[in-house]
Amino acid sequence: MAEKTFETNLKDLENLVKELETGNVPLEDAIKKYTEAMELAKSCSEKLNTATEKVNKILADDGNLKDFEVKEEN
Repeated sequence: MAEKTFETNLKDLENLVKELETGNVPLEDAIKKYTEAMELAKSCSEKLNTATEKVNKILADDGNLKDFEVKEEN
């Protein structure tokens, strides 16, 4: 099974949260939905961290990626 995209996971997470917020979910279902929501939140967080790491890299003159650093002038 193919891994779902960040956007799909986020939409699924939003839907689960809306369902749980209604308060009309039986306890057993609420526990399952909460567990699924936590797994989706973890997946989204990991994908965001990976994306942040990639964005914070720049291509150096030698063709290698290195961490992006802002040099402050005094």
